[in-house]
Amino acid sequence: MLNTLKKSLFVALFMLCGSAHAELPQDYKVVLLTENFPPFNMAVDDKNFARDDGIDGISADIVREMFKRAGIDYTLTLRFPWDRLYRLTLDKPNYGLFSTTYTEERKPLFKWVGPIAKTGWVLLAAPGNDIKVSSLQDAAKYRIGAYKNDAVSQNLESQGLEPINALRDQENVKKLVRGQIDLWATTDPVGRYLAKQEDVTGLNTVLRFRDAELYLALNKDTPDEVVQRLQKALDELRSEGFIDDITENYL
Repeated sequence: MLNTLKKSLFVALFMLCGSAHAELPQDYKVVLLTENFPPFNMAVDDKNFARDDGIDGISADIVREMFKRAGIDYTLTLRFPWDRLYRLTLDKPNYGLFSTTYTEERKPLFKWVGPIAKTGWVLLAAPGNDIKVSSLQDAAKYRIGAYKNDAVSQNLESQGLEPINALRDQENVKKLVRGQIDLWATTDPVGRYLAKQEDVTGLNTVLRFRDAELYLALNKDTPDEVVQRLQKALDELRSEGFIDDITENYL
């Protein structure tokens, strides 16, 4: 009798776990959005629109493998500008956005999977420019270019600075060289990668003011099961060395 009871309990628990895992509809799909943010995510043809295999980069490769291992379907689109993608992900259920910098200010706005990669926030000066600053407050007297609604720009604004925001971070490379801005607030190594694409080298790092981590940000209405399965897959990929291999391949 006892053995029968144990078996019944086991079956009931198994069925309960199975039904919990099956809560996702058969046709469930995450709408993934990204932007040109090399070397983490970028269009193969360097344009501002791409889908699926037309997108590569460190984060793109990791996210693809993450979804594959988690057994969750998705669509992947690269668009422009970031500001629009950010707002779409805030507003629409089952939307996801990467590579998104994780910050305390953004923490309650999304559900998060990560970290996918690590970066740093820097102030860059044009080649030959000998500007020296010891803090962001010290840099406030200069014209600082940034990327609209990017975490770097949001951080500067939260500290009372007034960056000159561009819709494309590449625009800041040209502004810096032309003397339209004094400093460029951007992410390292993204800034140097973008500058190199514009044939600009020798930028000076005036200040490194924060280390950051890049995540997949999911709309707050995303089922917890999706978040958990993706995080588990990412943790496995990291422990297996997959993430290090992909990163080394691009950098």
